[in-house]
Amino acid sequence: MPHLRAIPHSRYARRVSTSVEIPVVGPREPCPCGSGKRYKICHGKKARTVDRQYVTRPFRGLPGECDWVALREIISAATVPVQLTGDHSERDVLVATILPGATPALVRENGQILIGLQTVGSTGDPSADLGHALHTALDTTPGEAVTPGVRSPDAPRLQDLLAADAPFDVTVHNGFDFWLDPDSEPTAQQRSMLENANEAAVPAARLESAEAAYWCKLGDRDQVRWVQPYDEEPLLDGLARLHVRGTDTLGPDTRLLGTFRAHGLLVPVWDLVEGTTADEVEEPVGALQARIAEAVADNAPLTGAERRARAGLANRQITIR
Repeated sequence: MPHLRAIPHSRYARRVSTSVEIPVVGPREPCPCGSGKRYKICHGKKARTVDRQYVTRPFRGLPGECDWVALREIISAATVPVQLTGDHSERDVLVATILPGATPALVRENGQILIGLQTVGSTGDPSADLGHALHTALDTTPGEAVTPGVRSPDAPRLQDLLAADAPFDVTVHNGFDFWLDPDSEPTAQQRSMLENANEAAVPAARLESAEAAYWCKLGDRDQVRWVQPYDEEPLLDGLARLHVRGTDTLGPDTRLLGTFRAHGLLVPVWDLVEGTTADEVEEPVGALQARIAEAVADNAPLTGAERRARAGLANRQITIR
């Protein structure tokens, strides 16, 4: 699994409002309040907490919600072209798992915008943070750094900028060569950064037989990590039913390790037989997808054995975001 960091989970939004009366200056300039501190660690820090809101499912309503979660939390190297709406519908925008230095966005010399998903946001809503970065990039001169700054409460979210009916077609890469601008020669520093990043990339593949199901190889462990589209309670009930029947696996000597929660969705993780390839797990995943859908739709009360299985699954849950 990725690095798992337990955080408080709530189905309700949390908002922190701060009244800011100190004028905004450069982040490294002395704070106008007279504290002697730089603005960014004094009232600038307070300004960044304005309108902080936690959103349980920040990617709800976007095409491929489950894949958005997967690219942010599961996959090392992947890209997806996205379609904008309105006046910017012709702009070339590429969503990536991560960009050099974990920067939120960059604009190439040819005007192409790259948005990095695996970044640290300033709010509790990744869609708002990413939408702010994308909106800023739209007005950034090609070749210049994108500096989103403090997000205003009325800044657009991704749902406001992306076409709701456009496909979300993920391409998983073996490394981060997509960082390189094909129209310019990389510097020695850029090549060194790329080499180091490629060495750390986790081999992965998006499976064709199910939505947001990914084969991953971590050292000598082969796994399937699968972001599920269902609400948590019926999904846990369904997995418990399958476990009692012995049909929650992907074949002999495979097992469901547990689940982790990311951006309001559950991600079950299966351990595979060592050496299992992505192609070899396609058919079992497709068959399991049908069993999960049927079990989730079953509204019958759980049996005693199923309740115990469900409790075991719940005890093995971790929230990472």
